[in-house]
Formats: sequence, structure tokens, C-alpha cells
Amino acid sequence: MTSGRSGSEGLPAPLPLDGVTLHLRPAAVTDLPALVALLADDPLGIGRQDAGGDLGPYRRAFELVDGDPAHLLLVAVDGDAVLGTMQLSFIPGLSRRGALRAQIEAVRVAAGARGRGLGAAMIGWAIDESRRRGCALVQLTTDKARIDAQRFYERLGFVASHEGMKLQLPGAS
Repeated sequence: MTSGRSGSEGLPAPLPLDGVTLHLRPAAVTDLPALVALLADDPLGIGRQDAGGDLGPYRRAFELVDGDPAHLLLVAVDGDAVLGTMQLSFIPGLSRRGALRAQIEAVRVAAGARGRGLGAAMIGWAIDESRRRGCALVQLTTDKARIDAQRFYERLGFVASHEGMKLQLPGAS
């Protein structure tokens, strides 16, 4: 089951990699166990996710994201195997002369699929989709501890132009 809401035009999209074609499609609620496992599959994520536990909070978040046409929660698949994920959100604003911007979040590639160009292909698709929708810029954040991720994004043309800040709210996960 995939999302039928607007914004999913052109999906699934082929992601050709070294003689193999994977596909990028909207995530389905049945993908949640694989998505949570991807989010938990690194030293930072393991402390933030509940990969073996209750999927209820993830299901509620999925429904909110999936129900909002300003957000695309995507999976990169090889057949039925989920090998990657990312969220692409479109944010209107007054700054930059009322520019629409795209925000890329929660990019993950399965450990066994890394180094084959899947992450670059996913980001390339997100940039193309952002351009197609008329965005003036594409932005993302990555944890300062993710040095390899920072180098990866810089290779794709992203520039560390701003200092991001976050405030953890008491009682929130």
C-alpha cells in the first residue's frame, strides 16, 4: 500500500545504480519496522529509536506525515527490501521574497547498501523534485557528530552556511 495523496506524482521513480535499478516510492505503513531499523542503525540512532519495541508512536507520526501533501516520506527499495529512506518536506515562507524551500530529513541507507551511490541517487531525486516544485533552495541538517555525512553532503554541493540549533523539550522524545 502506498500513499495516493497529491505530491506523489512521478513515483515510483527508478534509481539506476551500477547495472541495478532500485526504486524510490512513497513509504507505506507496512514499511515502518524497516524504517525504524534504518533510523536506529548507527551509534546516534540506536539511542534515539526503539527498533524492537512499540511502533505506536511511529505509526502516529507516519499518519501525520503521510496525510500532509507538504511532506513525502520515501523508501528506496530493491523488490520488497527497503534499502533507504528520507523525508522531503516543502516549506513556504516570507523570507527570500516568499521562497518555497525543501527540507531533507532522516536520510538513511542500509549498512549493506552503502557505498554504491544509493544515497547520492536519493538526494539527486530530492533536488530534482524540489526544483520541479519551484523551490528556491534545498536545506538539510546533520548532526555535528556525523562527520562522514557532512563530507557526503558537501560532495553533493551542500554548503554549511548556517549554524543549526535545537531545543529538546521536557517530556518529548
